[in-house]
Amino acid sequence: MAKPQQTIFYSIEESIKSYRQFAQKNITNNGFDITIDQGLILSIIEENEDISQKMISEMAFKDHASVTRIIELLVKRNFLQRNFNASDRRRFSLSLTEDGKNILKQMEPIVNLNRKSALEGVSVEELEILKNILGKITANCKK
Repeated sequence: MAKPQQTIFYSIEESIKSYRQFAQKNITNNGFDITIDQGLILSIIEENEDISQKMISEMAFKDHASVTRIIELLVKRNFLQRNFNASDRRRFSLSLTEDGKNILKQMEPIVNLNRKSALEGVSVEELEILKNILGKITANCKK
């Protein structure tokens, strides 16, 4: 059996962790007091009206409890507003406050620069190949 460090999955995980550390450092160094996960949740909610918390969890690759904690924190920090759902009073509708919209807009150049820096020297063709390979791995795991 191959050692974990010799597998492609180790390399994928190493890349993801390296990028997250790099990106978070740049966000923090630019004066933002928000985590990558918090920003991702805000972005998902902004792009998907009336999204369920279950769907947020799936899109953010986070467990339900983690998303609940993040949402609670974002509400307390006035980045998110929670209202009763008009069609189902047992559910909440989440929407970004002006502060939430503003922080996403202010962070956008840093996020774009993080992505550009991380992908420096990687061609469009290489990215397409990588995306296809990762898609195949994902599909295999979901069988």
